[in-house]
Amino acid sequence: MKHALKTFSIAAMMATSAFAADDVKLPDTLTWTSFDVGGTGYNQSIAVGKALQDAYGTSLRVIAVSNDQARIAPVRDGRVPFSLAGSDVFFAFEGVQAYASAEWGPQNLRALNLAGADNCVSLGVAADSGIETPADVKGKRVGWVVSSGSLQANVRAFLAFAGLTTDDVELVELPGYAQAWTAMINDQIDAMTGVTTSGVVEQAAASARGLKWLSFPHEDQEGWDRLREVNPHFSKRVGTLGAGFTGPVECAGVPYPDLITYNADEDLVYNLTKALDAQVDVYSKADAGTVGYAADKQMFDWVVPYDAGAIRYYKEAGVWSDALQTHNDALIERAGVLAEAWKQMDGKSGDGFAEEWMDVRAAALEAAGLPVYFR
Repeated sequence: MKHALKTFSIAAMMATSAFAADDVKLPDTLTWTSFDVGGTGYNQSIAVGKALQDAYGTSLRVIAVSNDQARIAPVRDGRVPFSLAGSDVFFAFEGVQAYASAEWGPQNLRALNLAGADNCVSLGVAADSGIETPADVKGKRVGWVVSSGSLQANVRAFLAFAGLTTDDVELVELPGYAQAWTAMINDQIDAMTGVTTSGVVEQAAASARGLKWLSFPHEDQEGWDRLREVNPHFSKRVGTLGAGFTGPVECAGVPYPDLITYNADEDLVYNLTKALDAQVDVYSKADAGTVGYAADKQMFDWVVPYDAGAIRYYKEAGVWSDALQTHNDALIERAGVLAEAWKQMDGKSGDGFAEEWMDVRAAALEAAGLPVYFR
């Protein structure tokens, strides 16, 4: 359960000095893991990479990975400094769902960028499926991405809004996010959770079946309470950006994507955070969904803490406050409580491991006066 981590030093990474602009100093090469080719995160990575190359001479190596844990593991293990991930980082931070295992547990990760946007997280359905409301998903074929705890949780959450469970639908197992949307185009599924600005979503909207997004009315508080029992990190959002829109949609919002690290050098984090903000007007021309990378679009009050290097830049940019620092400090305190609780699981394994850990975790959080979220 212990992992050897190495510190990524900006000096060590710079075999030769990359030229600087806007007082940004970056190495010749950066690496981060991202989503599959064709997914939103991958397309955005390519747009960001070109901007970094043009502005600073830095080559961004993007490692496309099909599932959440495989995307985060190289960063945890010290092989890659950053991951452009999704809301699964919340489950990793908390040590729940797929991370409630002897190989994982609560992850002491930190954010550089938690992008806000005018897009949605919702259920997209084929326009020819006859689905008009969340309740209409009953009995339909729904994409179920294997080894993606966050996508599976999204499906469960949106079903819960309508009082449904996975037993009420036909789950179709698929290996990745992009493959799931391709399956919708090919009439293998009727509904799939996703981000409305994804490249593969655009393909679905342009296909013969068409695409529309379900609304999850904000006035339905009971539905939202059920939804948040599954995904407490979802907030209400009115989405206006994405493929398949005919007007504003009441939906869910989370920061997406989420650029995270474990122990990258603070100066490297600072400079990358600064570069992302400085170049946002450039790379957002290539991918409109990246406007949320800007410093003033951050979802600072979310559920994972920011890295000290990122905070250093956001203070300089004038978007960080004492209240945000208090919130961030509380999340770091929570991480400490989870880490101490995890020590009780040292040397344990077996079929009952996850259940025992969840009990230990809940007891520790309750003793600290902190919300449990999951039980």
